[in-house]
Amino acid sequence: MSGRVVVTLGGEAVAQIKDVVFDGPAGRITGFTLNGRGLLAGPLKQSLPFSHVHAVGPSAVMIVSKALFEDRDAVVGRGEADRGRVPGAPVLTEEGIDIGTVADVVIETGTSGRVVGFEVAANDNLDPQHRKVFVPRGQSLAVSGHALVVPAQARHFVTDDLPSFAAQVEAFLTHMRHR
Repeated sequence: MSGRVVVTLGGEAVAQIKDVVFDGPAGRITGFTLNGRGLLAGPLKQSLPFSHVHAVGPSAVMIVSKALFEDRDAVVGRGEADRGRVPGAPVLTEEGIDIGTVADVVIETGTSGRVVGFEVAANDNLDPQHRKVFVPRGQSLAVSGHALVVPAQARHFVTDDLPSFAAQVEAFLTHMRHR
């Protein structure tokens, strides 16, 4: 999601996503830190709480108005900024196996911000072809700017296409409930 443009429903591009901010224990996105638009624009002092997001699409994060931006501390408390820098973090199984690097976050449709999985640039331990694949997050989520930890069984429920990912998430959750 980093770099994705933030656009008002009136069609005005008002910012770009800098970082995704997570509530790890709850498994949901709480908001986004923002960069300005343009080549030399730096970080904004404002942030975007997820509750103010109208929609998240493949090309843009849609909002009703730029007036919904809030002070950065409303989304990112002191000392929490690194927790949001998940893209680029290594993905480890709970057994300590490195399976790739986080490329993006997959959230459920609607306004909950619930994280259902991650797009992962796979390494040899997950996919010898090094494709980008989707990995379900499971019930527990350990995520920081340093690593994402997923259940070991998640490796068996990956897919390389987003349309079939919802079925893989359901199969994974069913599998985990019956363990």
